[in-house]
Amino acid sequence: MQVIKHDININFVGWRKLALIFSLVLIVVGMGSLVVKGGPNYGIDFSGGTLIQVKFTEATKAAQIKSALKEMDMKGLLVQNFEGDSHEFLLRAQDTSSELEGLADEIRLHLEKTYGEGTVEIRRVEMVGPQVGKDLRKKGLLAIVFAMVGVLIYITIRFEFKFAVGAIIALLHDVLITLGAFSLFNKEIDLPIIAAFLAIIGYSLNDTIIVYDRIRENCAKSTKEEFPTRVNASINETLSRTILTSGTTLLVILALFLFGGGVIHNFAFAMLVGVVVGTYSSIFVASPVLLFWDDYKNRKQAAVKAP
Repeated sequence: MQVIKHDININFVGWRKLALIFSLVLIVVGMGSLVVKGGPNYGIDFSGGTLIQVKFTEATKAAQIKSALKEMDMKGLLVQNFEGDSHEFLLRAQDTSSELEGLADEIRLHLEKTYGEGTVEIRRVEMVGPQVGKDLRKKGLLAIVFAMVGVLIYITIRFEFKFAVGAIIALLHDVLITLGAFSLFNKEIDLPIIAAFLAIIGYSLNDTIIVYDRIRENCAKSTKEEFPTRVNASINETLSRTILTSGTTLLVILALFLFGGGVIHNFAFAMLVGVVVGTYSSIFVASPVLLFWDDYKNRKQAAVKAP
């Protein structure tokens, strides 16, 4: 099935400098947000502490909940709405307790003093020690680094080193923009989000390889056309496949984002941003890197030949 005419010729290559500026702006804004906020907003998995999900029979406010739990003296207690619902809240504290069941009962009893007996339901209690959180954070980062190194080796073997550089730059671009989006929207980063980052790397790489494979084929067919022309033709030839794949993937992720519930919401958000940015980068980042590489190589050769 084709949604794009086979003879279409959009000048993607001509937009590469504008796309470079656009990408840099997105990355700078996202990284700026991270710096201003003092780093990523780590969830319980990485920061350590206790997470309690509480549901009330009547609508309430975060300030009232904090006031009701004041006697417990929970260190660093934060209260926030769960999915924007005024009946359901997440309580986060830096304290850790080995008696999770006892902690849940104690919280419920303190809240029922204010809200009445039978009005509070403890739906979830999670605890991660600070050392475990630090270890998980380190391993999550290593997983992403190893994935990048694996990609570099694979693309170098299958294509050429310049293709590998283009793919790595595109993947870093995707991860940084997604990370920046999490910071801008103040979303938490936990273990499922690391899984989302790895999925984004895989998805973006698949898109990039499709384009790269067509570039290699077109370069083998003809040497008369200039390299930018062949790159642009390759992007256009794979455009229909790119739109179909990305479109169907986005429909599924959008359904998860809208109807998947609070537990999977952040994961779906990461995938939503990642698939959009990954599709964009396979066209406007990975392929133009080859052109910048080729331009640099030609200028270097011209400088050597010049008297």
